Amino acid sequence: MRTELHYYDIYPKVFPAGKEVTITIKPLGYHAEFKNPDDIVLKIFGLDDGDPRNYPHRGNGYEVPFEFDGCIKFTHTFPREQQYYARIYDKNSNKELLELSVYALDEDLCGRYPLIGDLHMHTCCSDGRQSPAIVCANYRKHGYDFFAITDHHRYWPSLEAIDIYKDVPIEFNICPGEEVHMPKYGDDHINDIHIVNFGGKYSVNALVRDEYYRNDKERSFEGFSCPDTMSEEEFRAEIDEFAKTLDIPEGIEPFTYACCVWVFNHIKKAEGLGIFCHPYWLSNVHQVPENITDYMLKTHPFDAFEVLGGENYYEHNGFQTHKYYEIKAQGYNFPIVGSTDSHSSINNENAYVASTMVFSPANEREAIINSIKNYYSIAIDGISTEFRLVGDFRLARYATFLLQDYFPLHDDLCYEEGRAMKDYACGVEGAKETLEFISGRVRNQREKYFAF
Repeated sequence: MRTELHYYDIYPKVFPAGKEVTITIKPLGYHAEFKNPDDIVLKIFGLDDGDPRNYPHRGNGYEVPFEFDGCIKFTHTFPREQQYYARIYDKNSNKELLELSVYALDEDLCGRYPLIGDLHMHTCCSDGRQSPAIVCANYRKHGYDFFAITDHHRYWPSLEAIDIYKDVPIEFNICPGEEVHMPKYGDDHINDIHIVNFGGKYSVNALVRDEYYRNDKERSFEGFSCPDTMSEEEFRAEIDEFAKTLDIPEGIEPFTYACCVWVFNHIKKAEGLGIFCHPYWLSNVHQVPENITDYMLKTHPFDAFEVLGGENYYEHNGFQTHKYYEIKAQGYNFPIVGSTDSHSSINNENAYVASTMVFSPANEREAIINSIKNYYSIAIDGISTEFRLVGDFRLARYATFLLQDYFPLHDDLCYEEGRAMKDYACGVEGAKETLEFISGRVRNQREKYFAF
């Protein structure tokens, strides 16, 4: 976290462009106090408005009057959407003493709060390492606002995680989910394309009574009505018939593509988000043949493309990013997400290497899904210490500000809740009371920093 954020608080940080807003700059400790307010000036710089030394007629870097009561308070109308610097100078020497940032937004983003989440990861209930409750706590400690456990073939671990924390107030949104793998048979009935059902209210895996099927009680979320189950033979026959209704080009396996579309259709019926995952994952060779990747992206029966995933070699995220921008340049568009696909939430170089920032009116399952479907998301590559963003340029600019000036403060609160969540899951005395005591702090911080 930047040193100035340790020394000073500035709020609100985000507000509507073109509307008057009162901003406070508060020292955090007497070491940071403004000793002689009469000897300082406050100037505002628009990040996009040019260096005033080189573009003097644009009016950037203008002085703004302020009131002082130990804090600096000023009222101003920031004219258009962009990041602004509030810089404090010594009046006599013109030396810069402090720089803090704020962001003005156009109307469509006002009322949408930034949330960081992961839509694809695993626990020890499939091929991961930790139990669902512990994975939840570890992700919250790392600053995540929402996620879904998406174990292979299994929906029930996500329900287990939701159930464990149902009686305690937490601000971490645990959604239902699964990674969908339908049964294979012979050479003509194979679909190994990985698909995530994020937030769906029923299990797609459990539509077929295969070796992973457990019981009807674990098939749905909050009593949502599920379709009837079927045998493996009935499933293959249904996909074969469904394939005949699709205009599948030569060179693409009919069962493979039809099965994908069938799965995505069921995820939509379950009110979830269907995610097409990691086609450039190296599993012997690239997991998905190139012509299937191209056809899938151009027809996009999915809801979102996992443009960033949990591997740190270049081919995985690098090729997926290139493919996304290449296909988009050809006139095709679809929402994107980033996820870790982690199999351990501790001591794992692939943990937390990718995530999704969603701009949503609420940290709720339905609101998050709708926001992603409406293109209010951006993928974050956290492999290196310097983050990289994939997605819409406008959102990338805003997300950069948030990752530097908001989320470090947000993550401090999340760490404390995550630690208490782990204690609660492990039966530590007093953990429930701790969670009850700190509940609402993230909401209060959000309301302080976002003036919507």
